[in-house]
Amino acid sequence: MDSSGVQKTAQAVRENVGRVIVGKGEAINLLLVALFCQGHVLLEDVPGIGKTTLAKTLARSLGCTFQRIQFTPDLLPSDITGVSIFNQKTDAFEYRPGPIVAQIILADEINRAGPRTQSALLEAMQERQVTVDGVTRPLPHPFLVLATQNPIELEGTFPLPEAQVDRFLIRVGLGYPDYEEERQILHRFRADDPLARVEPVATAAEIAAVSEICRQVYLHQVLEDYLLDIARASRSDGAITLGISPRGSLALYHTSQALAALDGRDYVIPDDVKRLAIPVLAHRLVLSPEARLRGRSAQEVLGKLIEQIPVPVEEVWTEG
Repeated sequence: MDSSGVQKTAQAVRENVGRVIVGKGEAINLLLVALFCQGHVLLEDVPGIGKTTLAKTLARSLGCTFQRIQFTPDLLPSDITGVSIFNQKTDAFEYRPGPIVAQIILADEINRAGPRTQSALLEAMQERQVTVDGVTRPLPHPFLVLATQNPIELEGTFPLPEAQVDRFLIRVGLGYPDYEEERQILHRFRADDPLARVEPVATAAEIAAVSEICRQVYLHQVLEDYLLDIARASRSDGAITLGISPRGSLALYHTSQALAALDGRDYVIPDDVKRLAIPVLAHRLVLSPEARLRGRSAQEVLGKLIEQIPVPVEEVWTEG
């Protein structure tokens, strides 16, 4: 498989998801970028936008196992990772897998659970394994966590610490549909649920192959400089207390490669980096108290910062 094969696979999944989800083309692209980079996604939006439907449709399009975990204040880490139960017949402990042992996980309202439970999920995300009673078990591939949190409601929530938010590759906001899109939703779901008719169009093996191809996409040194300039500028901006970490720079590097492959290219262009900078980097920033008091958002601050950094104007971005 080459970059054209990646584009073909992505297009098949995109069209399949589009049979259920109206609009949201950019959000679907970002989910595919995260999937191909073996990263995880933070879906931050109000209830009723279609986050669960999107996650289920993506899982069915890939023929992947799907689990939804509803985070609540009384949820325990073992409710996620699973437990060992003593079997009197075999006179031994047997592992009962938790919902985390699936390929696509919807972690609904992750900020409603306590820090210990959040950490149990985030450890599985980072290590791609779970440890129960001293025994470590690998998680399946692909493994994609879509974690949601409501940006409006704060009562009874435990905000994710900055170090944990930094573990998410991309943050995606779906947003409300426009007038005609909402009309299409009414018509599409009027008689039945189109999700029931979704069939797989890709396999786990194909996704693994796609991930390997994405890592081979060429990124010119001039674009590396551009990417690093964005990260370094965030560390000296007066409106930002905590700038982009090296993990953030690496995330932007890999996602730019994946986005280029989605478009059928084996090389990255400046628009790839610029297009992904906010969804990949903004959630990693911590604004200064003064910026927050003025009502500024991380997206706004980062957007203005990027505008001040010259975009490379080389005409040739291919290797050699």
